[in-house]
Amino acid sequence: MLLRLALILLALLPLPAIPQDLAGHGGPVRALALLGDRLASAGFDQAVILWNPATGRAERVIRWHQGAVNALVTLPDGRLVSAGEDARIAIWGAGEAPEQVLEGHAEPVAGLAASPAGLASAAWDGTVRLWDLATGTARVLQGHQGNVNAVAFAGGALHSTGQDGTLRRWETDGTPVTRAEFGFPQNALLALPDGALVIAGVDGTVHLVTPDGAQRALHAGPRPVVALAASPDGRLLAVGSIGGAVNLYTLPEGRLRHRLDGPGLPVWSALFAADGLTLWTGGQDRRVRRWDARNARPLGPLAPEAEEAPLAGLDRHGAEVWRACQACHSLRPDAGPMAGPHLYQIFGRRMGSLPGYAYSERLARGDIIWTPETVADLFTRGPDVVTPGTRMPVQTVGNAEDLAALMRFLEQATR
Repeated sequence: MLLRLALILLALLPLPAIPQDLAGHGGPVRALALLGDRLASAGFDQAVILWNPATGRAERVIRWHQGAVNALVTLPDGRLVSAGEDARIAIWGAGEAPEQVLEGHAEPVAGLAASPAGLASAAWDGTVRLWDLATGTARVLQGHQGNVNAVAFAGGALHSTGQDGTLRRWETDGTPVTRAEFGFPQNALLALPDGALVIAGVDGTVHLVTPDGAQRALHAGPRPVVALAASPDGRLLAVGSIGGAVNLYTLPEGRLRHRLDGPGLPVWSALFAADGLTLWTGGQDRRVRRWDARNARPLGPLAPEAEEAPLAGLDRHGAEVWRACQACHSLRPDAGPMAGPHLYQIFGRRMGSLPGYAYSERLARGDIIWTPETVADLFTRGPDVVTPGTRMPVQTVGNAEDLAALMRFLEQATR
């Protein structure tokens, strides 16, 4: 699956610690949405957070989904919709429970889109669904081969893209029409106010498809593009990649205007403020960052989470390798909810036995005891081989010295 396989490429670097009263996400930030004068963010830590941008503080944290939250969208009536790895779609009001839950997808939901025409979802079960919110039922649209990663309404029609590298338009009778074929899996899809579509994929190329079907490349880079955002007037386009770059282009000419100087970590989500002057980005560093879209000046993150302080006397080489793990795991039992379970006293612990953590079905079986040898095996053969069916990203440590150093570090840091 695209998102999981993309995580193989991630290489995390430490960030300066900034004191803060309220921590944000405990894992990469996957999606952003505007909710009136508030900002919503969602992440791999299974949480949706509602922020007050004026104060930079979180006002509400929603933990309902049983898995990473991959997508957010705001309905025309102002309600928030979330969807994710648990294949469920939730529509939120002011309460602590969803006002409505939409079920039917058999695999993770990767994308959402909303318009007066309805709510659409894209999922890794190969389908697109167009939902009738009055009845909670959906028209199932089939035609893609493989994961469907994104949907968008443009020019009065629903469009979708995914792993098969095609851009499809759906007729009112549910028939798919292939508008373009790109030859590579596509990760992101965005509708512009003039009815044009922006589409981006694993080959690092961003294409503009006009309403009449004409195509041209706006951006080409060495890393997969996973985040797209356009200003409300459609004159500015933000392009984010797993390499950490965020480029701003002027439209329709496609001229590079600015390159945002961020932490160099993968950017999974981007969103312009309603006035078009502020750009929000979310990424692997667990932060929601603010940028001045006029000059690319950083305005600082919302509620930046303090990094774990360096631990004196621990294996320095192993600490460097550990950086690829700390976005989702903590070494402390009191670090708060994160995308993965904490690793405190992991050695001697049975797989899937940490109280309070929602393990995948595979890990919950608990047929492995974690030791330096079994953890090393996990990162040698890969989680997808050792524990098939796990939600853990596919990561391996191919260098024997790096792996040995990581085990020394974990033995020291998790006691």
